[in-house]
Amino acid sequence: MAADDLIDLSADVVTLTRQLCDVPSVSGDETRLADAVEAALRAHPHLEVLRDGDTVVARTHLGRARRVVVAGHLDTVPVADNLPTRLEGDLLWGRGTVDMKGGVAVALHLAAALTAPVHDVTWVFYDHEEVDADLNGLGRVAAHHPDWLTADFAVLGEPSNGGLEGGCNGTLRAEVRLRGVAAHSARAWVGVNAVHAAGEVLRRLEAYEPATVEVEGLAYRESLNAVLISGGVATNVIPDTCVVTVNYRFAPSRDVDEAVAHVRELFTGYDVEITDSAPGARPGLDAPAAQDFAAAVLAVTGGRAAPKYGWTDVARFSALGVPAVNFGPGDPLLAHKDDEHVPVAQIELCHRALRAWLTGTQPEDLPLGLA
Repeated sequence: MAADDLIDLSADVVTLTRQLCDVPSVSGDETRLADAVEAALRAHPHLEVLRDGDTVVARTHLGRARRVVVAGHLDTVPVADNLPTRLEGDLLWGRGTVDMKGGVAVALHLAAALTAPVHDVTWVFYDHEEVDADLNGLGRVAAHHPDWLTADFAVLGEPSNGGLEGGCNGTLRAEVRLRGVAAHSARAWVGVNAVHAAGEVLRRLEAYEPATVEVEGLAYRESLNAVLISGGVATNVIPDTCVVTVNYRFAPSRDVDEAVAHVRELFTGYDVEITDSAPGARPGLDAPAAQDFAAAVLAVTGGRAAPKYGWTDVARFSALGVPAVNFGPGDPLLAHKDDEHVPVAQIELCHRALRAWLTGTQPEDLPLGLA
């Protein structure tokens, strides 16, 4: 591990966020950061530290009546021109500041600092969240070591603007394949242009009206969009194939089979191949642990409960029978954007709120410098 990769869990939570962001960790390249996280956590004897691939788990064994999971992913989408991070006034700019190194920093800081929380805590820092679901580190741990994730409640540090986002939409990717006949572009009339045939697929998408579905009092907005289009082999050849990749974000009231049927119905008459899917998660805010958490943290942040439109790993916890919510610093609308940034005060506020919940104290009761 390079000296530059060292992270200091005793640093303030904003400095820690910068340290995490400045270790490159695009999906598939998380090893350096996972090594640094593991080394930092192993310095704290109150934690049992485990590792699977580039997922690091640390947990307490205090015999508490309730065990909770606090989790966050280590990877980011590819970096544009926004590393290293920069602090300008009260804003921290850079890749990962929103999605989701701020949330990871909050969790890591508290994992090191809290030797006697009121709940036993399993802290999970995992890889490959931003890519295909079958690569996801949390899913791998659930398959290989399900006992590592046993809990009564889980908090995922995804950006939620300091509010609480319940459940999540499901996601599905499909390829709509069009076929033509190749020909020399100077004699196009003897061929059939597969790229031109994609026009009808795009018109159906343009005319599509996504639904808003209410689930347990929260309104989930769906969406169905073309996200990639490919076709052609050369500038003087009429293309004989074209593929339009679509992404469907569906309300947690639907299961994957219903989502697949919906997409196939929209593209009746076309060859549709489903390439990736993950179910959503219902809000689950009626669970007692979720209600306790909401009451504790929202009293600090002043936030509110809202739906999570993007897919997150709360769905994996839901599949394991563990109620889970999204709670972390950052505006979800800035995730993956080149102008990704987070208010410093929001990182500090989420840290303060999560600490108050895990220590069973009111924020004003925390010693100076620990809130």
